[in-house]
Amino acid sequence: MKKIVVLLVIVLAFAKGNAQLLNPVKWTTQIEKKSNGNYILTFNGVIESGWHLYSQYTAEGGSLPLEIFFKNQKGNFELIGKTKESKTKTAYNDIFEVNETFFEKNAQLTQEIKLTNSKLSKVEVSFDFQVCKEACINLEKNFTFLIPSKTSANVAEVPIDTTKITVDTTEVATQKVIEKPTQSNSISENSEKEMGLWSIFIIAFFSGFAALLTPCVFPMIPMTVSFFTKQSKSKSAGVRNAIFYGVSIIVIYVLLGVFVTWLFGADALNALSTNVWFNLGFFILLVVFAASFLGAFEIMLPNSWANKVDSQADRGGVIGILFMALALAIVSFSCTGPIVGTLLVQAASKGGIAPIVGMFGFSLALALPFMLFAMFPGWLNSLPKSGGWLNTVKVVLGFLELALAFKFLSNADLVLQLHLLEREVFLAIWIAIFGTLTLYLFGKITLPHDSPLTHISVGRLSMGLVVLSFTVYMIPGLWGAPLRLINAFPPPMEYSESPLGFGANSISNVTPVSALPEGAKLGPHQIVVFDDYDKGLAYAKTVNKPIMLDFTGHACVNCRKMENNVWSDERILTILKNQVVLISLYVDDKRELPKSEQFISTSTGASIETIGDKWTDFMISTYKTNTQPLYVLTDLTGANLNSKQPTISFVGIEEYESWLKEGLTNFKN
Repeated sequence: MKKIVVLLVIVLAFAKGNAQLLNPVKWTTQIEKKSNGNYILTFNGVIESGWHLYSQYTAEGGSLPLEIFFKNQKGNFELIGKTKESKTKTAYNDIFEVNETFFEKNAQLTQEIKLTNSKLSKVEVSFDFQVCKEACINLEKNFTFLIPSKTSANVAEVPIDTTKITVDTTEVATQKVIEKPTQSNSISENSEKEMGLWSIFIIAFFSGFAALLTPCVFPMIPMTVSFFTKQSKSKSAGVRNAIFYGVSIIVIYVLLGVFVTWLFGADALNALSTNVWFNLGFFILLVVFAASFLGAFEIMLPNSWANKVDSQADRGGVIGILFMALALAIVSFSCTGPIVGTLLVQAASKGGIAPIVGMFGFSLALALPFMLFAMFPGWLNSLPKSGGWLNTVKVVLGFLELALAFKFLSNADLVLQLHLLEREVFLAIWIAIFGTLTLYLFGKITLPHDSPLTHISVGRLSMGLVVLSFTVYMIPGLWGAPLRLINAFPPPMEYSESPLGFGANSISNVTPVSALPEGAKLGPHQIVVFDDYDKGLAYAKTVNKPIMLDFTGHACVNCRKMENNVWSDERILTILKNQVVLISLYVDDKRELPKSEQFISTSTGASIETIGDKWTDFMISTYKTNTQPLYVLTDLTGANLNSKQPTISFVGIEEYESWLKEGLTNFKN
């Protein structure tokens, strides 16, 4: 009887310790023989109510996307196309400020493969994915598909795992949790899609007006309108032909949007937008576009295209007008091409019909003047004359393209964590670009295609003052100013040479930066923080202070809320700066551990391959929870200092202060 009681106590204690380990997605798999050597792999996920599973194509900068790894692919099978997904939803995340794509209730993914090794008996696949509700959990899941024999049925059900589950620990072997409030996805799918499409339409519409004011397009307005009004038999016929000409322009550009959507698929470019090579490629492309606008060279389609289309335009009638519109698109490509290219990639990265909406907005702005001036020819007299100001518009667009290019280079640097384009460097580049644009607008420098400038117009002076004001506004950013007007463009504050800002020389009022302990850096509110447990522990022993473990994540919303709202309180900040050694362990750190440091977890049986895996395993095996943020106060031997509440998570200032003071008192005693 005594043994039974002891056994029950152990079981209950273990169950209590694991009560917070979550696994909200249950998977089943299926393999279907399609043809000789071709198979369809299907993954079906049932998602618990209220939880979201994030798509492969969710936006960069938000929740982590689903990643699929085919472990034994090399020499055994080929992938036919991309992995297809069942219906997803999109909602705006107001914390990360991106549209996130996710599954609710059910998720199905299918992948066709072609065997290249006839002796292959199984296909091994691994998922790395994130699910969110009040918390976000990173999960790694392994699947094994047994290849049916030639005599077997076409469809075979396959176990979802090759390992047995004991007390559900295999399910959470590599769980990494990030707290996140549910209101981030509270807006409905339809309204969010409409909001995103309207934004794309408005940006594209104003881009169309910018293209209209370039030397390739603007002079064609009076020429084209005069052609329709003079060549038509009546005024109404001229108006009708001009309207058809405008509609033809819209149709041509919308068809371009349709082609891009069809060619790449609704979500393919969205996936590319998170890719390092895509961002580097687009950076180079925008630099080329900018150089073209600045006058280094012209990007032109072959002259033979324009000649052939122009000859068709002479046919007259509806067909002739259609070819006139096509001729406009080809002839003006040197001015409109860079703008259209930028818009297409930006819109296509949103997925769905965004390229079509973008091209409709752009072409509508381009076509409207031709239609309106044909209806009201008298307005032509109010148009400014063509001249050097058109090239000024083109040059300004070139500077804007160049500034935008560095955003994509910054994206690549952030993904690779190379720290080559940190916040100060990015801002210095933008200050140089817009400062040079200011000098150009004030007439202090000229470019190859500029007309002689005898004076500065009021409009040019006004624009110069606006650009100068913007340039001056950015300068304090080098010293740590938040620059909220442009916060979506530069790298975040923490991705900088110093979190205090360029030129700062202290981590507090009295401590110089050079005095930072080995392995430490400046964290939120200039708190000295370690991101490695062993280095933090060694330092804590030298200063004889307790340790506060902060299990956090780069994409952890509630972690940022605690840092901004609780840690910033003077009572809490004083303790964190002066009375404890803070060690922040990021469970979503994807950097790979050296091979010599990789291991199999003794508590979960999982393969520990990344830094995030290491801290996740430490959290689960030591504290039996996967909740974040998670805070633990320990002494120098690793023993908990808070007996009543060993760990604490997302709480208010008063409770947090009380918990800290209890641990500090126990450490002193």
